[in-house]
Amino acid sequence: MPTGFHSALAGGGEAGDWKIIMDAVPSAFTPLTPQAPVVTRQAVLAQTSQDPTDNRFPMLIYDGQTFKDFRLTTRFKIVSGVAEQMAGIVFHFQNESNFYVIRVSALGHNMRFYKVVDGQFVDPTVPFDMDISTNVWHTLALQCEGNQINCLMDNVMIPTVQTPNTLDEGKIGFWTKSDSVTYFGDTDIIYTPLVPAAQALVQSLMAKETRILGLRIYTLDDKGQPHVIASKDKKEIGQPGTDLEKAAITNGAVSFGRGPGTVAVILPFRDRNGDPMAAVWVRLKSFFGETQENAVTRATLIIKQMQAQITSSQDLMQ
Repeated sequence: MPTGFHSALAGGGEAGDWKIIMDAVPSAFTPLTPQAPVVTRQAVLAQTSQDPTDNRFPMLIYDGQTFKDFRLTTRFKIVSGVAEQMAGIVFHFQNESNFYVIRVSALGHNMRFYKVVDGQFVDPTVPFDMDISTNVWHTLALQCEGNQINCLMDNVMIPTVQTPNTLDEGKIGFWTKSDSVTYFGDTDIIYTPLVPAAQALVQSLMAKETRILGLRIYTLDDKGQPHVIASKDKKEIGQPGTDLEKAAITNGAVSFGRGPGTVAVILPFRDRNGDPMAAVWVRLKSFFGETQENAVTRATLIIKQMQAQITSSQDLMQ
């Protein structure tokens, strides 16, 4: 299975068997000469499990990014299947029970959009009839902008889909159904990067508060250890914290340090109920005679600005 992805399964049956294999694929470019090969062997993504369970939807989800507005193009080839012969792209994926999917069916000779909410298929679109040949590479292009979804199948425009913003962002991945053996290749995505709320908060403060030399926000990971989720220096995101940040999150502790011409303070970032939900490390220019009490007071004013904008851990992590 390719790195940076995870296998997911909606419905029942066995998990999908996703792997990279070699297959003959038509060149994406016009041959330079009549003698140039029009088909080359290249690595493609394949779902090869043939469990015929009816309500079975194997997916392979890309973990590297969350997407909102994007344009995706991919090739696919439906190789086989007795119960079903399908291929699809899943997007705005939250988990196995909440996602959108555009899928095509060779047996059904159609394309369809589905919204899955709490494990239920909600408001499916009317099928768009079209012939989908098996063992032939097809091109699928999907554009999502706000609640408007546009699709091209082999350069044929599919009627626009508009959907309520039930799921306005999420992961993207590949989708099949039942015993469909399907290949995917040449996938490309153009997108507008999302800035997490914590990072947007740090960036806005740094832009207007020139006295701040450094600013980081820490939360606890699933092992209870602190790590950076937002920073003036984006390269620091993901780096581990120390026991001082952990103490600020778990106990509301305050820490102070001093350097040449600077002071650093670690304070709890509290939610609307006053409970610590994160820790903030802030480094400031110091002034002659500045005491620890002065530094903590200055840092507290900055934290209060942050707490006025984000009041829950859920909002902080968006």
